[in-house]
Amino acid sequence: MADVLAEHNELIPVLNRFGIRIGVGDKSVEDICAEHQLNTDLILTVLNVYLDETFQPESSLTLFDAEPIADYFRHTVENYLHALVPNIEVHLNALIATAGPDNKELGMLRVLFLKFKERMINYLQKNAEYSDDFPDDLLHDLKNILIKHLSVEHNQNLSYAVIFSLHSFGKDLAAHNRLRNRVLQPKLSELDSYGIQQLQDTISSEHDHQKEESDHQLTNRETEILRLIVKGYLNKEIAEELNISHNTVLTHRKNIIAKTGIKTVSGLTFYCIRKGLISM
Repeated sequence: MADVLAEHNELIPVLNRFGIRIGVGDKSVEDICAEHQLNTDLILTVLNVYLDETFQPESSLTLFDAEPIADYFRHTVENYLHALVPNIEVHLNALIATAGPDNKELGMLRVLFLKFKERMINYLQKNAEYSDDFPDDLLHDLKNILIKHLSVEHNQNLSYAVIFSLHSFGKDLAAHNRLRNRVLQPKLSELDSYGIQQLQDTISSEHDHQKEESDHQLTNRETEILRLIVKGYLNKEIAEELNISHNTVLTHRKNIIAKTGIKTVSGLTFYCIRKGLISM
């Protein structure tokens, strides 16, 4: 497995979604799957579809159930929302910051990215059936604008970082669309209506349980302060709004960061949207 990952680094996040982390040593695919209680045929099918645009997995589809591939899709959505989309935004914000706030071209580029982010989050949160391709046209436009149409002076290294993150996400989306068409949909078509309902209930209950556990981490006051933070309130304004001391606000903010593991306002905004604490 180590040799495969060394040659195809893009498979690392794919395996992460199955709970497999790097540091695999000299273990084979079979060893790792046994260690994580995963179906080897499922893992090999996903990796082959991911790497080979022409790969057709018909013969292997009977070797694993629908539930683990649907579960993989759920973990992928989480990865997109909390890692890949924020990663692009971090690089883009750094690029804009170095060029200065008055740079109109990069400002328009950010507006375009925010449209893409809004569309992506809306799709991921509402389209549980994955019946359509992931929306990637704005992703394509962002990359092409940077490569072909950005005329102002800007940091080339940061620009490359944005382009690379856009390109990586685009490749992942394309592979994910193939997985949906060639693996997920055929597996779901094997089920009768009762089987599909059971599968959806299982995935929904798992997601609701995770959401419940996560939401219970924050107190009502912390949730109230979190909403104000993502709305752009400063610490002093939050203290005045809630009639509490400035130090109390700071303490709550530290608790929010500790419990969510998120430090930035954009990251906390994603958290709030994902948990239904605020709307788009």
